[in-house]
Amino acid sequence: MKVGCIGIGWWSDVLADAMQRSGKFTIAACYSRSADKRQKFATKYGCRAASSYEEVLADRTIEAIINTTPNGVHKETTIAAARAGKHVFLDKPIANTIADARALTDACRQAGVVLALGYQRRREAHFRWVKQHLAEFGRLVNGEANISRDRLGKIDLASWRYSAAGKAVSGHLAQLVLPGDNPDVASLILEHENGALSTLNASYASASEYYLLNIYGKERTAYYDMHSGLRVLRRGAAKAVAVPCVETDPIVEELEEFMRAARGDGEPEMDGEKSTASLAVILAGIKSAREGRRVTVAEILN
Repeated sequence: MKVGCIGIGWWSDVLADAMQRSGKFTIAACYSRSADKRQKFATKYGCRAASSYEEVLADRTIEAIINTTPNGVHKETTIAAARAGKHVFLDKPIANTIADARALTDACRQAGVVLALGYQRRREAHFRWVKQHLAEFGRLVNGEANISRDRLGKIDLASWRYSAAGKAVSGHLAQLVLPGDNPDVASLILEHENGALSTLNASYASASEYYLLNIYGKERTAYYDMHSGLRVLRRGAAKAVAVPCVETDPIVEELEEFMRAARGDGEPEMDGEKSTASLAVILAGIKSAREGRRVTVAEILN
């Protein structure tokens, strides 16, 4: 698949590296408002540094746009791609607002192009294993997840990332370490349709990178963290048992799925509608934190 990359930054390199590992993509052109960034990317990946986004869209040999622009311009850049007949791979979140998410989703649908969203971690083997075996857990009662990273001094102060822009969610936010006006610590409590509760904690101000997901069921519980791997505890067992999981390449997997969908073979796992629902959960948490009340996801979607 021949693609154009826009919004050059560290994540565009991650995706470009994955496309090279795949061997099924050709990066034909790139564009960033920063001439220095686009030239460095073009040199690194052997593509053309376009002088404008319009130049990339006008190239009829380019089938798709890999869009890693800031969240606030996802709508305009994706709609422009759709109108040019280009399929779009857009990294999460889909947008900053539900209105923008729906607008870009509708534009892709009306243009008959594929819109796929990058949610690579859901594809990791340990999380796939848990999902595939959920029926063995009995009634699900609780879950907890944590994603923590150290971003102090690792993002340019001019970066957009330093600016603030379930069924029901309660949230709390704090700004403790990082500069700017964007909270660097968040905690959400999610209420699920079956009555279960789960918590999501995230931090950009911790000592190091860390991921955790624990799923508690009446018959089984799964424990995962990035240092110890996946373990499962069965009712009545004395201790949890390690579950071997084959290492996969989730970013290559999602990009190749996008390529197949663009060529008429299947649908992307995370499309515009599902990604809009995902955004609604986060927005519900933000609204809850700001207003000090429980917020339903339906309120955000409606």
